[in-house]
Amino acid sequence: MEWLWVTLAAGLAGFVDAIVGGGGLILVPALFAAFPGAHPATLFGVNKSASIWGTAAATVQYARRVDMPWHALWPAAAVCFVGAMAGAWLVTVVSPGFLRQALPGVLLLVLLYTLLRKDLGREHRPRFRGRAEAGAASVLGLTIGFYDGFFGPGTGSFFVFMFVRWLGYDFLHASASAKWLNATSNLAAVALFAWKGHVWWHYAAVMAVANVLGSTLGTRLALRHGTGFVRGVFLLVVSALILKTGWDAYGH
Repeated sequence: MEWLWVTLAAGLAGFVDAIVGGGGLILVPALFAAFPGAHPATLFGVNKSASIWGTAAATVQYARRVDMPWHALWPAAAVCFVGAMAGAWLVTVVSPGFLRQALPGVLLLVLLYTLLRKDLGREHRPRFRGRAEAGAASVLGLTIGFYDGFFGPGTGSFFVFMFVRWLGYDFLHASASAKWLNATSNLAAVALFAWKGHVWWHYAAVMAVANVLGSTLGTRLALRHGTGFVRGVFLLVVSALILKTGWDAYGH
């Protein structure tokens, strides 16, 4: 029964994550429900090992249809990997508990700002060019990559929001760019978890197939329906994240 439960969850997580991020909101609780006695690091390792394939598949599909700013995304990915590894190392010596209580408030501000700015992310008007764009994307890669390695919830949504708000992308281009950096931070996490022996590969392999299928469907819908659709899903996912992280921080 656990196989079926986590495989279905992986497929749904891939679908949501491909559009706007937030797949961990679905898959991580499903893993903890299916394997309540497992070490948390192992479940996080399984989550990352399955979801990285869906994220990579989404990146490839977006790259075929969306004009990706590779001159900015390649250096951003490099520092994102370093940031994620540094964050993952730091969590082994410092508890991220303080972020658990702050996160719902931060996400609420993101939600309110997006709702109040009706025009936010509807048009693609990059604010930077050339090296300036690469530098701005690298700052995002380093900081949010570090956050992903250290704590994690909402990483995809933070990437999307900052690409829209700071770099001036529309939601479709922001989601496409976010997938590339999120895949990089996931790769860093998988490398660390695998090195520490915290991956159940027999589960991760099956879940990866479901995650890719869900991701493929989600990406096609995003490309077909465009920025307005991605913005709507973004608002739904951030709202769900606020409820989930708020309950985790204060509900007990």
